[in-house]
Amino acid sequence: MNDEKPQKRRYSNTEKRRNARSYTLQALYQWQLAGHPANEIEAQFRVDNDMSDTDVPLFSELLHGVISKRSELDIEFSSYLDRSVDDLDPVELSVLRIGSYELIHRIEVPYKVAINESVELAKCFGATESHRYVNGVLDKLAQKVRALEIRAARQK
Repeated sequence: MNDEKPQKRRYSNTEKRRNARSYTLQALYQWQLAGHPANEIEAQFRVDNDMSDTDVPLFSELLHGVISKRSELDIEFSSYLDRSVDDLDPVELSVLRIGSYELIHRIEVPYKVAINESVELAKCFGATESHRYVNGVLDKLAQKVRALEIRAARQK
C-alpha cells in the first residue's frame, strides 16, 4: 500500500499570470453586469476560488486598474473599432480593456504577449470569431503605444 501523499502540481509563472487574466476577465464581466464595487468582487473571487495557481497581485492590479482607467482605455482602442464601445459584447469589451491596459500600463509585458494572452481569453470565453477581432484591434493599438518596441523587434 502506497502512503505517499499526492504531489501538488506546481504552476509556472506563465500559467499563474494566465489564470490571473482569466479570473480578471470573469470579475470584469461580473462587474459590468452587476455593478458591484471592485473590492467586493475581488474578495468574492478570493473566497470562492482556489487562487494558489494564480498570480493574485496581477489579478488585483488588472481588476482595479482596468476599472479605474476604463474611460482612458476605451478612448485608446475605440478608434480601431468598427462599432461603438457600447455595442461590443461584454466579453470582447473586457478582453480589449485587459489587453489595452497591459499594452499601455504594463510596459514590462512584451506587446506580443499582451496581445496573445488577450486573443487566448477571447478564444476561451468569447464568441466564435471574437479572437480575430480582438487581435486586430490590439495589434493596431500596439502600433501606436508600443511603436518603439515594435520597431526594435523588426530590426533584430
